Amino acid sequence: MRTRATVATVTGALALSALVLPSAAQADGAHGPAGSAAAVARAAQSAAAGQSAAKTGARSAAPAAASEPGEMDLTFSKLVVNGGKPIVVGTTYTKRVATTFTVTHAADVNIFASDFLLDVNLYRGSYDSPSNELYSDDFPVCKKVSTKVATCKGNITVTPEYDLLGNADATKWKAMGFAVDFRGEDPENPDFSKMGFALQDKLGNATVQRASKQSVKTSAKSVKKGKTLTFTGWLSRANFDDLKYHGYTAQPVKLQFRKKGSSTYTTVKTVKTNNKGDLKTTAKVSANGYWRYSFAGTSTTPAATATGSYVSVK
Repeated sequence: MRTRATVATVTGALALSALVLPSAAQADGAHGPAGSAAAVARAAQSAAAGQSAAKTGARSAAPAAASEPGEMDLTFSKLVVNGGKPIVVGTTYTKRVATTFTVTHAADVNIFASDFLLDVNLYRGSYDSPSNELYSDDFPVCKKVSTKVATCKGNITVTPEYDLLGNADATKWKAMGFAVDFRGEDPENPDFSKMGFALQDKLGNATVQRASKQSVKTSAKSVKKGKTLTFTGWLSRANFDDLKYHGYTAQPVKLQFRKKGSSTYTTVKTVKTNNKGDLKTTAKVSANGYWRYSFAGTSTTPAATATGSYVSVK
């Protein structure tokens, strides 16, 4: 299992070492470490809390004016991650899913300033001490709707080797938004107490799932009508602990048949995978058509259906 420092624990020079400052609303889409920007927002929040003698992480009583340091009058809403569908991740390739959200802010908060950054991210665990976090590798593109409202499009990026800590990551994640206004501060050596920030939790949820695969194989491709045929297969899913595919055990899988010329599969029987994820059963063949195994999915693993295997009747 891999270990990875979460952004919530990274502040100061470490968080800023790779930070660049494109506008959060650049028309071309701005590349930059969103995780570092989130860490800066948390550091600015802590600085503001320290100044007001409040405990670290507490939100200030009232938003600051745009010209003053502290919490900004800015909120996030209408967040949608991956069109509301689960984020299905395999073992190798980077997965990028779309995010859309709305930002509402005071008229004197300039989210299009060159040193203003904002985005949303996912985390699991607690807000103050998350177990893991997922960010974008590209700041969102925002469009002005009015003097106080903008709509933004971005992404959440998941690279299994670096972003996933283990199978516990196949679960429901929480969403939060962050914004930071450097207000002319040097990104390499800022005074957090002079910066503006916004942090908003409970924007919604998104589920990460372990990608699945289903296969099917017939013992013959051509048989006499009424003959019994054997159907084997393997149901597997991504393992985030070792980044390999392993058999998914004790799962119900449907053996289905589609007659030649038809567009509809019917279920012949339901079979359970063994302790290696293997499937094996028999059925009588009475017509030309396609046979497949189909897995309905679980909360941690999406549905998987094998490509139909054609069997002809002599």
